[in-house]
Amino acid sequence: MKPTLARAVPLHETAEFFDKRTRYCLVVPVINEGERIAIQLRAMRAANIPDLLDVVIADGGSTDGSLHADLLRETGVRTLLTKTGPGKLSAQLRMGYAYALDQGYDGVVTIDGNGKDSVKTIPLFAQALDEGIDYAQASRFIPGGQAINTPHIRTLGIKLVHAPVLSIAARRRFTDTTQGFRAYSARYLTHPQVQPFRDIFETYELLAYLTVRASQLGLRTREIPSTRTYPADGSIPTKLNARGNIDLIKILVATLTGRYNP
Repeated sequence: MKPTLARAVPLHETAEFFDKRTRYCLVVPVINEGERIAIQLRAMRAANIPDLLDVVIADGGSTDGSLHADLLRETGVRTLLTKTGPGKLSAQLRMGYAYALDQGYDGVVTIDGNGKDSVKTIPLFAQALDEGIDYAQASRFIPGGQAINTPHIRTLGIKLVHAPVLSIAARRRFTDTTQGFRAYSARYLTHPQVQPFRDIFETYELLAYLTVRASQLGLRTREIPSTRTYPADGSIPTKLNARGNIDLIKILVATLTGRYNP
């Protein structure tokens, strides 16, 4: 077993609006989500999510003015973390998870800030953590889940490539591995054979790695049914491009071959 490394957390700014109130927190990664994040935060407030989980926004450096303080206070957001250092999604997540551990939370739920996922499912992830689950993954493809307007090519990619490859790596079957809607116990994030706070995780590497590492180590995992909705007009809101899809394939191969394991 390798010794625990010093944590690599990107430089960032922290704005706290409330004190810590809950056992777990909800980390929401965003960048330039515009009105989508406002709609999502208001839906979470209406569903009383901030009373169940402290909400932490992990901003990748938005420039669209969508994360103004009045909105965050109004919707019960506890903390805004704004990344100023390098890296993309995985760097944002490292920033958010490091903050959660430093604040003494016993676990983290993560949901994307693009409004695709139903916020009504969030309590099920907190419940899973209460029940001793170390890694919970949302799935639109298991009983109780719904895939609404999911582009056909994306469904095929998940079912024929992404989920099978990561299931092999994880040594257990997962049905929906591209979603960022998930939960991690503090025990998992601090496990000496996990070590997620490494700067090798910059783009989508951390999502793939944390999907498989828990079951590899014999920790408890669970899939939770969820609803994921794409626009009815057929548009696909995504920050991926052709190069990004090639990079995702490389990440899958690296995960499968254990390249990210400490």
